Amino acid sequence: MELKKDINAVSIDMLLIVHSEKRRAAQGTHSDQQADPSALLQRRGGFQGIGNGVRRWQKLEGNDLHENLVEKQHPQQPQVITSYDSQGTQLTVEVHPRDAMPQLLKKFSLAKRLQGDKNGNTRPRQPGGKDAHAYPWDRSSLKSMSLDLRQFEKLDLYASQVTAKSGLDELVSDLLQEAHTDLERVRAIWIWICHHIEYDIAAAQEKDRQAFKPTDILRTQKTNCDGYAGLFERMCRIAGVQCMTVPGYSKGFGYQTGQSFSGEFDHAWNAVYLEGRWHLVDSTWGSGLVDTTTSKFTFLYNEFYFLTHPALFIEDHFPDNKNWQLLKPPQSLRQFENNMYHKSEFYNKGMLSAHPETSMIRTVNGKATVTIESCAPTLFMFMLNGKQEHGLLSLRKNGMKLEVYPPTMGTHKLQIFAKGNSDIYSSVLEYTLKCNYVDMGVRLPAELHQPVGPSWFSEQMGIMKPSHPDPIIHTSDGRCSISFSVEEGINVLASLHGDDGPITEETQRRYIFQLHWEKRTELKVQLPHAGKFALKIFVKKRQEPGNYIFVFNYLLCCANTKVNWPMFPESFGNWGQDNELLEPLSGVLPANRNIPFKLKLHGIAKVLVKGQDTWPLTLNHEGYWEGSCSTAGCQEVYVMVLENANHNFYSYILKYKVNAQ
Repeated sequence: MELKKDINAVSIDMLLIVHSEKRRAAQGTHSDQQADPSALLQRRGGFQGIGNGVRRWQKLEGNDLHENLVEKQHPQQPQVITSYDSQGTQLTVEVHPRDAMPQLLKKFSLAKRLQGDKNGNTRPRQPGGKDAHAYPWDRSSLKSMSLDLRQFEKLDLYASQVTAKSGLDELVSDLLQEAHTDLERVRAIWIWICHHIEYDIAAAQEKDRQAFKPTDILRTQKTNCDGYAGLFERMCRIAGVQCMTVPGYSKGFGYQTGQSFSGEFDHAWNAVYLEGRWHLVDSTWGSGLVDTTTSKFTFLYNEFYFLTHPALFIEDHFPDNKNWQLLKPPQSLRQFENNMYHKSEFYNKGMLSAHPETSMIRTVNGKATVTIESCAPTLFMFMLNGKQEHGLLSLRKNGMKLEVYPPTMGTHKLQIFAKGNSDIYSSVLEYTLKCNYVDMGVRLPAELHQPVGPSWFSEQMGIMKPSHPDPIIHTSDGRCSISFSVEEGINVLASLHGDDGPITEETQRRYIFQLHWEKRTELKVQLPHAGKFALKIFVKKRQEPGNYIFVFNYLLCCANTKVNWPMFPESFGNWGQDNELLEPLSGVLPANRNIPFKLKLHGIAKVLVKGQDTWPLTLNHEGYWEGSCSTAGCQEVYVMVLENANHNFYSYILKYKVNAQ
């Protein structure tokens, strides 16, 4: 007689007293070999005290078990279960409840296909040493086994299109038509559930509501997390694959960074036994998501939660039994609460690591820095307290760097988003910032958008070899010149933005003058006053309709309080991409003065400058149009061009204002 304590299989403490006696063989010999526990048709303990939709199964279906009847025992007495295996081994098991209240036990569903392993073992074994994956994740794969998802393309399409049936046996039979291995069987079941079963938010919030039976789930195609897990387990068992339901805590809907976990478990998921090891799946989170603002469920398939690497799964799943972490060494609940939580989209979008590795960050001299490493160029954005302000985000070929300057002391919420192949930015990280000092000298313009500085993205958009590769430009006199090569057929537009002006769209561009020379574009910038400004760069393909697309911006800084530059002259549509203006660059001219003009214009027959009178410019041997104009008696001065000598129509290309006397 062997006494053992088995808490892994049932999630409640039970003492199993196994009596084993081998029937006498025909020769009359007697064997003392211990009976294989796999022959035991064991009942499995229901979930006790599992909240938010994780409750025990209330009823069992009649076809759960191929007939092996167990007599009901008095609630205060141990249950006695007797069974025989195919070789005639008798097993007698006494099940002693942990407390005076009887526990509802759930039987295993054994399919006809489930023949067991080479030892005849049909009872799911508990995870052991060979199931434990060394921590941390080695970055080689998001999965706990080597997979090529392309091998599932045909199967996934087939499984997603199988219609619901009135019974599980028929549904599983249909799904297995295209599945030929245990891995494919699990995949087909996973795909079907993720594409057909909707999360029932109302049921999850009703703590006293009965758990869903599989037949109810098939009828309504709705359930909560324990329903997902129970359905997945039942379908796997019918398909002949060993599967267990695992309850525990989760960092799911409603989770707040740094929160503690206690009391009832709030989630359930599954472990499946494939190729000699246990693997983890969560079909609830694989099927879609709940909008935190509307509390509505949306089907949105998430591949991440299929056979997830245990070192990644532990970031948002903490099982009631540490063995189901499949980690070596396992984490404590305190570690689970304090560890950095990378959302599934962090890994889905190719992120590899983030620093700091703690969810709580304290600023140093009013600044916090976050870096992310990714396996491919990725677009990022951030929000501090729900606004895209108070930070400098620069892109790198394999990640990004973010410097955040909270505007006030206290606690702040920092969210980081990444953009994959779609046009949607997804949240990948959340931090809590603790700020005990604000540097009043670091006030960033509200219009400083993301990213700052040139990067692989600006090259992709046609802007290359910038004269200023760094995102911040300091100028002592309030002027700077920025140049870069521009891909053929690309137009560039720039605008200047500061918290204290310029205000209108026209003036935002009038402090920048754009020149083109030797296949490069130059932006001459004059700041209206001291301070910090965002210089935004936009591009547009000439032959394509639509608006200009924002690419990046520079942060321009000037501490010289004497700076007070006027705007550049206003340019009109006929000002060509390859024109050059040497003088005058100021858009405001002094009154009663002779002003020299010098500019290079291409394909022009005549050039005039018009004030109170009109003065022609002459073309010199270097290809520049030169001359002068008097500002006496006028408020505005225009540069006009005649494109063809046979035409009499002049076009305005530049406009200057004249100071009042």
